[in-house]
Amino acid sequence: MKTRTRFAPSPTGFMHVGNFRTGLFAWLVARQAQGAFIIRFEDTDKKREVKGSREHLLECFEVLGIDYDEGPGIGGPYAPYVQSERLEIYTEWAQKLIDAGRAYADPYTPDEVQEFREQAQRDKKPFLYRNHRPTNPPKWDGSQPLRFKSDPKAYKWRDEVMGDLSTGPEVIDDFILIKSDGYPTYNFAHIVDDATMHISHVIRGQEFLASVPNYLNLYEALGLKPPIMATVPHILGHSGTKKLSKRDGAKDILDYIREGYLPDALVSFIATLGWNDGTEQEVFTRDELIEKFSLERIQRSGARFDEQRLLWTNGYFIRQLPLDELYKMVTDFWPKEATGFDDAYKKQVLSLVQERLKYFAELPELTKFFFVDLPINMTLISGHKQLKKLSSSECKQLLEQVQKSLEDSDFTVGDLNTRLNTLLEDTNQKPAVLFSLVRVATTWSPASPSLAETLAVLGKQKTISRISDSCAKL
Repeated sequence: MKTRTRFAPSPTGFMHVGNFRTGLFAWLVARQAQGAFIIRFEDTDKKREVKGSREHLLECFEVLGIDYDEGPGIGGPYAPYVQSERLEIYTEWAQKLIDAGRAYADPYTPDEVQEFREQAQRDKKPFLYRNHRPTNPPKWDGSQPLRFKSDPKAYKWRDEVMGDLSTGPEVIDDFILIKSDGYPTYNFAHIVDDATMHISHVIRGQEFLASVPNYLNLYEALGLKPPIMATVPHILGHSGTKKLSKRDGAKDILDYIREGYLPDALVSFIATLGWNDGTEQEVFTRDELIEKFSLERIQRSGARFDEQRLLWTNGYFIRQLPLDELYKMVTDFWPKEATGFDDAYKKQVLSLVQERLKYFAELPELTKFFFVDLPINMTLISGHKQLKKLSSSECKQLLEQVQKSLEDSDFTVGDLNTRLNTLLEDTNQKPAVLFSLVRVATTWSPASPSLAETLAVLGKQKTISRISDSCAKL
């Protein structure tokens, strides 16, 4: 059977890391086997649907470079790929179950069902709808929910991630197939869709694991062979104790793009949340992921979302970029003060900060002092571990020596390094003192790149002027 995987999101909000990882794993399985990857919208819960979600979800895949072979917008042999447009198909399959005596109209009101639940609680027993199955249900006319008539039994099955699993008959129950509003439930629709679309692998989140025995019961009733199943554990928050939430950083995938995270970095990072290839390798290209990925290497426990590792991964990919390519990418991220400066100067600045740039949105913080004089902030001296030991007059005296030396410099990096090292000997100071003082006096920024290179890019006039102003302030 040809490998055919699918990602079937509900259009109920933005795409976060957990959603995307499930889709990414399905894409990797399909691409590795040179199979097909399908996107399908499961939009039968109309009350929860959020306007614009469909377009947003597709945009996430497009921006991150995850292509699909069949689905909304491009069609395919098993269209439509939106559940609300497939209602006739579900009705046909529901009729098969009715004809086989495996589905019935639910005659009870919601209040009556709630009373059954409360009675089970009072009896200290688990609630099972099949214990209240009507003996003579009415003919189903679409106005009542249609329920599956289960056949409780024990099951054993293989999960490609979780291994060999089994349950007893006590977990099997009569669940709703089609709601009174005419829309199918997820439990019914996804099985019909996977069967009619010839899906070979079903990869989904851990929250669906408890429902698998009911799915197996339904597969049997429909005469279907279950697909290969793989259950992906939760992504955990930074504490590692609970499922990742918005509070812990489960934000919109597109927000990462807007902040200047690279698609390749996000794909590598998300793929390695709970998966590794058995080596020490930490970052992967797309081709490496396709070559090395396997469901068997997904860990069974939850993977902790580590924001610092994401920053490191993105910084790694930024450092691999040619300068000209990176320059095109950061066009919209320069500080407003950079307006009017030419490309050559900005490329010089970018080349200095590329090594420490973790995401594009921090470019203004790292580079603003190259374009404008920042306010003199004496706490950068008084709060510095070494500089706070010096008096103002000592700082001023050191800077005057630096200024005198630099006035004769040609401001090449080589000459600046020579002069700065000579100043260390002449002043009998440590680099942590002298170089830090010069850095503060010429940038008034909490951090900056290599000192000699920074001064070379700033240029002689601006450097001398800033040292002079700093001396006056001291």
